[in-house]
Amino acid sequence: MSSRERWTVYPLLFLAIGLAVRAAALPAERFETLAAGTVEAEQIICREIVVTGTDGTVLVHIGRVVGGGGGRIEIKDADGVDAIAVGTRPESRDGVVERFDARGQPVEEYARQDSNLQAD
Repeated sequence: MSSRERWTVYPLLFLAIGLAVRAAALPAERFETLAAGTVEAEQIICREIVVTGTDGTVLVHIGRVVGGGGGRIEIKDADGVDAIAVGTRPESRDGVVERFDARGQPVEEYARQDSNLQAD
């Protein structure tokens, strides 16, 4: 094999081996779960964020309003029962703050109406 042939064959051989190893080491599909102790980033883009306790109870849920609309933040107690929610109404762009009782039933709803903050 001449020197010119070696300069063609060996780089192609290493490229083929590298691609084969990469395909075997990194799966083509997306990762469904990432487990990490700490993630530091300047910006995170996602559809929702769920914070859970050690037992799996949902403590904070940040995401879209059920039935459409904008975003919503739900803060729950240690048992996973709604305590406070901040977000938009599904049927409009109006913002609202909701307070719940110990059973998770809505007690008060604060929304801007006629330039005054009023409880519903």
